[in-house]
Amino acid sequence: MKKKKSENNFEVKLKRLEEISNILENEEVSMDESLALFEEGVSLSKECMLSLNGAELKITKLKEKFDAIIEKEKNNLDEYSDNEEG
Repeated sequence: MKKKKSENNFEVKLKRLEEISNILENEEVSMDESLALFEEGVSLSKECMLSLNGAELKITKLKEKFDAIIEKEKNNLDEYSDNEEG
């Protein structure tokens, strides 16, 4: 299955967040560069959270549809069972 551009975009942003974290933790950078990296990280973090929230909403909607289908099938089986007994 081919990944959508937005999924790749999320992965690229997450990878960049990891890079920024490693730079800030392990390298000596100037105060100005640290602030710029931190600002970039905050922005990327926000974008990733929005993507995750969108994915969560899609999953919730799909689960609701699936649950409705299961309930309908269960009711159909119950009806069939009741008709067989009668």
